[in-house]
Amino acid sequence: MSSRRPELAAFLRSRRARLSPADVGLPPGSGRRTPGLRREEVALLSGVGLTWYTWLEQGRPINVSMQILDAVARTLRLSPAERAHLYRLAEVPTVPPVSGSTMEPEVQQILDSLPLPACVLNSRFDVLAWNAPYAVLWARTLAGERNVLWQCFTIPACCSPFAADREAELRQMVATFRAAYGRCVGEPEWEDLIERLSSASTEFREMWAAQDVQAPTNRVKTYRHASAGDFSLTVTGFDLTTNPELRMTVYTPADEESRKRVEWALAHPDAPVADHVHT
Repeated sequence: MSSRRPELAAFLRSRRARLSPADVGLPPGSGRRTPGLRREEVALLSGVGLTWYTWLEQGRPINVSMQILDAVARTLRLSPAERAHLYRLAEVPTVPPVSGSTMEPEVQQILDSLPLPACVLNSRFDVLAWNAPYAVLWARTLAGERNVLWQCFTIPACCSPFAADREAELRQMVATFRAAYGRCVGEPEWEDLIERLSSASTEFREMWAAQDVQAPTNRVKTYRHASAGDFSLTVTGFDLTTNPELRMTVYTPADEESRKRVEWALAHPDAPVADHVHT
């Protein structure tokens, strides 16, 4: 059996559990022992047989078509990112995946020419390349295992790089990570990272079990710097056309105060860090 099928089964169960009968226009009924829709309700609303849908949700090696998956996706109210994730897990024919670490040498030249902090991440959140401003602002990430997920989940919460909405930021990262995982289920590097993160962090384990998926977004994040204090950056990602598994991320100060603090940090790379007691 394909290694994607158990992942498909878990994903479908999680999406079904988050919907109530009222969400899809059904009466609440009685005798419900678990929250969410029943399998027979999903099958009925999707126009597929109950046995077929049950086998799909059990991860059995059955053939599926784009049309049937579309119907299931509509019933489960899947977002565009979740729908794409469903297709990958169900192994609907798509463009073959590209290696997650192949990068053209010119990319480093582009990074070095930018005055703003910037890096290249693969879909596993490994930091593959960076420029000097990035190295100043996020020296911790480059000093240990160069994986943003690992760094964010294995350091004390008081040392988190996120100065605001830490839990929301982590959840979004995990959801983006899972969406990419649908293309790479069973690959040793991915399975090893997931296993190690699950062992090292209860937070990651719980967020991973939620089965949430999301596409990457450009947005403002508030970061904490040990010397310069807090600053807000607009995080903008650019897919590299030569390798869709890679993404160049550029960090732009979102306001004047943030710009001043970033400039101060870059001008004082050896400034002492503020000490504190770990919580």
